Amino acid sequence: MSQEIEKIKCLIIGSGPAGYTAAIYAARANMKPVMYMGMQPGGQLTTTNEVENFPGYPDGVSGPEMMMQLQKQAERFETDVRNGWATKVDFSGDVHKVWVDETKELHCETVIIATGATAKYLNIPSEQKYLAAGGGVSACAVCDGFFYKNQETVIVGAGDSACEEAHYLSNICSKVTMLVRSEKFRASQIMEDRVKNTPNIEILFNTETVEVLGENDLVTGVKVKNTKTNEEKTIPCTGFFLAIGHKPNTDVFKPYIETDEVGYIKNIPGTSKTNVAGVFVCGDAADKTYRQAITAAGTGCMAALDAERYLASKH
Repeated sequence: MSQEIEKIKCLIIGSGPAGYTAAIYAARANMKPVMYMGMQPGGQLTTTNEVENFPGYPDGVSGPEMMMQLQKQAERFETDVRNGWATKVDFSGDVHKVWVDETKELHCETVIIATGATAKYLNIPSEQKYLAAGGGVSACAVCDGFFYKNQETVIVGAGDSACEEAHYLSNICSKVTMLVRSEKFRASQIMEDRVKNTPNIEILFNTETVEVLGENDLVTGVKVKNTKTNEEKTIPCTGFFLAIGHKPNTDVFKPYIETDEVGYIKNIPGTSKTNVAGVFVCGDAADKTYRQAITAAGTGCMAALDAERYLASKH
């Protein structure tokens, strides 16, 4: 099926805080950016009920509303925002080729990857129900921990991130129960010692989640099972946190772009540059450390400025 190839100066793939910030800067620099929103328009923030830690919103804002405002701002400067996602790329030549929805071929002078990462969940129906309702299930303790001040929470995970988030919650919540599926942590010794020495963190090894319990749209507890004894019990809590990892949405780029073993795109430190000239990365597709809307937005700005300088050097 032959279709006309579209030539684009600056293509932005993905539409979270990183992608939209890149679009605002690129549009204002007259780079005529085209954005494809991807499989989850607005990114991970669209699953966040309330955002209270993004500067400039004294009363907080819902994740979806904030993304709509960012989209409007990008479109005000004539960013061409479109539905669809990148299904194939070819970064082997001077022209960066990207196929959208397996049919439309784009030839781009610069590409900004802002595809983000997807939090891993247990994918049990009750967890997904309360996640959708915004009533107590979260994959980001730093984002949502404040809403559970002086309350009891449960966190699932065994690695460094889980220990870090459990420790973070312990400073806010009255009690944190940590569920570890195996009989030991996967975390570094220093992180393991930190949670073990925190008085209001209780660690349950060989324990997995059976069901998230609640009333109406609010979590009230978690039913868990000891995998050694098969004994089940209910832990009362108002917040249920997942810290079992993220998967960066970068598979489509892997034939050309260097990633780490998990799939996070490697950037030249202090820049948004990848190993391919003219291809830049921002947001959670490259950031496994901070994963905040504000840091994603900051790297979106960097990507647009780096792309602008790259184009200037070519002409």
